[in-house]
Formats: sequence, C-alpha cells, structure tokens
Amino acid sequence: MRLSTKGRYAVMAMVDLATHGHGKPVALAEIADRQAISLSYLEQLFAKLRRGGLVGSVRGPGGGYLLAHAADATRISDIILAVDEPIRATRCMPGSPKGCTGDTSRCMTHDLWEELGNHIHLFLSSVTLYDVCEKRVLGMSGVIYRKAVMAAE
Repeated sequence: MRLSTKGRYAVMAMVDLATHGHGKPVALAEIADRQAISLSYLEQLFAKLRRGGLVGSVRGPGGGYLLAHAADATRISDIILAVDEPIRATRCMPGSPKGCTGDTSRCMTHDLWEELGNHIHLFLSSVTLYDVCEKRVLGMSGVIYRKAVMAAE
C-alpha cells in the first residue's frame, strides 16, 4: 500500500490549519513554510479540498483558508478522498474489466490486498483531525482491534 504525497501533504496541511486556524483564515504561504510543502502544490490541493467541502476560503487582506467543519467532524479518509487519492492496496482498479494479472482474472492474493485496503479505509475513517492534533492516534489500532474482538465474541 502506497499513499502518495498528495494524500500525505493534504492531511499535513489540514492538521496545520486545524492547529493554527482557531476560527481565523490561515494563508497557504504560512502552511507551506511550516510544513515545507511547495505553495503551488498546496494551492492545487486546497482547490480540491474546497471543492470537496472540507475548507472555505476568504479573499483579501487577512484572507486564507478555514476548516469548513469542526476538527472532530473531519475524518482523515475524507481529506484523502477529496484530493483524489484512492485508499486501496490492490494492483487492479475496482470495476475495471482488466484484472490484477492483466487479463480479466484476479491474482491469487487479490482478496488479501482488497481486505487490507478496507481495513486502512476503516482506520482512516475512524480518525479525525482532532485526534491527530491532540496526538490521540498512537495506540488506536489496539483499541480498534480490541473492539472488533469483543464484538465478535
């Protein structure tokens, strides 16, 4: 599973916005400096985040970007999906007539990688911007695993 810079940088920038915004617009140049991300790259990402309804923009002096929703209502998976980053671990594209092996068949490990992609998506859907800002992510996999085990019993 490979998450490209598009998804990682979008999450980094949104965490920065949530941390430094406090209800006021934040200029992309400030985020670019703090996160060492190209300003032009951030402009492309924030255009997608705005279209995805995750941020709002304010023009003029003192303008910038604001979170469209509270940090605890913004899931990491939504950020990644808004910048067109697929959350999948398979080699083939879902719904494509071409299978993993180049013809119409799936590889022998397709179900394994597809299920891994599902788990990644579930995990990223369970984590919010607030969780990341408050450093509440470390150890969450154990909590999620324990909940799953308890539910199965």
